[in-house]
Amino acid sequence: MKQKRSQEIKKMLCACKNCSNSNSDFDKLLILGKKLEENENLDVIERFTSAIASKERLIIINALKEQDRCVCELETILNKSQSTISHHLRKLVAAGLIQGYKKQKFTYYHLFKEELKHNLITFNQNLNL
Repeated sequence: MKQKRSQEIKKMLCACKNCSNSNSDFDKLLILGKKLEENENLDVIERFTSAIASKERLIIINALKEQDRCVCELETILNKSQSTISHHLRKLVAAGLIQGYKKQKFTYYHLFKEELKHNLITFNQNLNL
């Protein structure tokens, strides 16, 4: 952080905390920020929440909780095109929540329930109020 910006923030900290010297608070906040930035669980949570940040993807997850499904089943469930379904599936695969496999000429998708549970637990443990 540039020195000019640091000084501006320190002034604001003093104004909001009624203090004359905010160096200590500023340093503590910098340390907290670095600690939070290095928290790998937050990276996991970011990937997970990005993957589920769509109603369509939540519907896919719920449909796959019951059983593995082929893309044409998911198209029917969502009433969306194959290309739209594929877009959502790619996001869920990239997050490690589902995996596709070939069965004859069709691609089926499987939900990794334990991975989903693990992500939910990580989310809850790190952001529990």
